[in-house]
Amino acid sequence: MYISIAATINNRMNKLLVLSVLVALLALSAESFRVPRQTEEEEGSFTKMTGKIKSYYSSAVDTVTGYVDSIKGLKLEEKAKNLYSDTTNIVSTYAGIVQDQLYHFFHH
Repeated sequence: MYISIAATINNRMNKLLVLSVLVALLALSAESFRVPRQTEEEEGSFTKMTGKIKSYYSSAVDTVTGYVDSIKGLKLEEKAKNLYSDTTNIVSTYAGIVQDQLYHFFHH
């Protein structure tokens, strides 16, 4: 009889130990879920403002990068060089014609 009572007490103690360990693990896991939420709630106004400024800055940089890429896609630099060379060719041709006309006007 004493052996069955000792076995029952030992069995109950094991169950109590397992239950205590499970409650402790549950408490620890619940505490780990609360930590991120507390940090979000405790975020100061300076941190929020800094975060917003960083997001605005990154958005502006992305927008400007997009504009620069679209301008490079249009090949404006190459078009400007071609326009300059065409204009100088045309102007030099007409300047030569005007110089020729003036020479013949004054020397005849």
